[in-house]
Amino acid sequence: MKVSAGGEDDVVDTLEEEIIYGDLAPGTRLVEDALLARFPVSRHAIRQALMRLQQKGIVHRERNRGARVIAFTEDEVQQIYEVRELIQRQAALRIPLPAAPELVETLIALNAEFAREVKSGNRRGIHLVDDRFHSTLFEACRNKYLRDLVNQYMNITLPIRKSSALDADGSQTSIDQHATMISMLRKGDSWAFAELCVDHIHRGRISYLKRLAARPLA
Repeated sequence: MKVSAGGEDDVVDTLEEEIIYGDLAPGTRLVEDALLARFPVSRHAIRQALMRLQQKGIVHRERNRGARVIAFTEDEVQQIYEVRELIQRQAALRIPLPAAPELVETLIALNAEFAREVKSGNRRGIHLVDDRFHSTLFEACRNKYLRDLVNQYMNITLPIRKSSALDADGSQTSIDQHATMISMLRKGDSWAFAELCVDHIHRGRISYLKRLAARPLA
């Protein structure tokens, strides 16, 4: 697919979307000449875009070997999610319940926006609004170091956790779970809320591992 002119940012945004939604499988080589045929930009812009994607943690670059889509092993995925569970649970437990009405109203609005993006099939919108929902939620944990860890592991797992986001049933499950989280913020108990926050992260992990198992051998 040829992409219209837009510069380095378009290269980054397009490749990021294709990586996190599985159009580019884990381990896929990102060949500069092929990218130049797709994007009306200079070779320098392509290299800068790949460097930015490496900084995002979704591309791996090696000297004299080029760039590839990041590919976690099954063991790495399991270890990453063990840590993510611990962080997410502790952050959720630190959110005071009932939550402030302002937080609840903001999350309601974000979930409604997320549902609209899902309905329209806007992949970038789905990605950005979903992340805003969770960043806003965990901002309320009142521990900036824990909040920063939550965001760090959201970034580390970006190509893992988005892998099921376009599945119709999965998207509706996310909308419904967001709504349940909001309800629990109003009146629920902290442990049930924390467990839902943990359960919410695992569908993407399972989907990614299935994709990893199904990819052709290099």
